Amino acid sequence: MQLAGGCHCGAIRYEVGGEPIVHALCHCTDCRRHAGAPMVGWTMYPQDALKVTKGVPKTYESSEHGRRQFCATCGTGLFYLNAEMLPGIVDIQSCTYDDPEAIPAHVHIQVAERIGWMEAAYELPAFDRFPPQE
Repeated sequence: MQLAGGCHCGAIRYEVGGEPIVHALCHCTDCRRHAGAPMVGWTMYPQDALKVTKGVPKTYESSEHGRRQFCATCGTGLFYLNAEMLPGIVDIQSCTYDDPEAIPAHVHIQVAERIGWMEAAYELPAFDRFPPQE
């Protein structure tokens, strides 16, 4: 399977080939704080499966071994590398794919750090766009 993706502004584009090792929804504090979201979807691939085709991501040392790559123009998070924990592996933020539905998520990870209200988030009212104005 070949997928393409990029950042919000288009300054960074990438392609990834082959089958992902896993697609996980991560609830860890580090991912949540970096993304400003209650969880982040990541697809894991061998590092050599990823090719950046446009631009150069900026690297942020988010922990002793963790390296988060993002677009320096628009701030979109793109990739995560950790040579100590995940040698030869790259995690790609799955909602940066041109077709984010191409690979369904397989698991939730780091749920020990999940925000309490996320456990029942599927029970919240849902609207196609916005709730009706009262």
